[in-house]
Amino acid sequence: MERSIILTNTEIQHKLKRIAFQIYENNANQKEIVIAGITTNGFLLAKKLKSILEEISPIKVIVCEVKMDKKNPLKTIETSVLEKDYKNKSLVLVDDVLSSGSTLMYAVKHFLNVSLKQFQTAVLVNRNHKKYPIKADFKGLSLSTSLQEHITVEIEGKKIIAYLN
Repeated sequence: MERSIILTNTEIQHKLKRIAFQIYENNANQKEIVIAGITTNGFLLAKKLKSILEEISPIKVIVCEVKMDKKNPLKTIETSVLEKDYKNKSLVLVDDVLSSGSTLMYAVKHFLNVSLKQFQTAVLVNRNHKKYPIKADFKGLSLSTSLQEHITVEIEGKKIIAYLN
């Protein structure tokens, strides 16, 4: 199967920095926010956003891993921090690719049981093929693809590349 690079490592670093600035602008009045990344790539991107936010703002950032089975999103969802640690705070849910919206939708559902100041979503690539009424508040790239095409984000250490398959 042929793969095309849609975002290089350099482009992704710029997009992550822009997303971090947008998160800062929307949360400038907060002393502390939570960046919750969906297991595996979403969590790695959340950690990178935390680093950038700590460079550009005085906001304390708590990183949380949202552990879920993306193939079976109805299974139990767990977080790496306790509910009391994100209650009444602004929370940004992060994933690498927004395709149908099911992963984000079920992850959002998990946080609906907790009172939050603000809830936002961020994705590196938004595919514009949603089955569910969910949107990304912050996105690195919006891309209209065919339903047969697939986007893969590969993260190895500091290097991140997004491919269209």
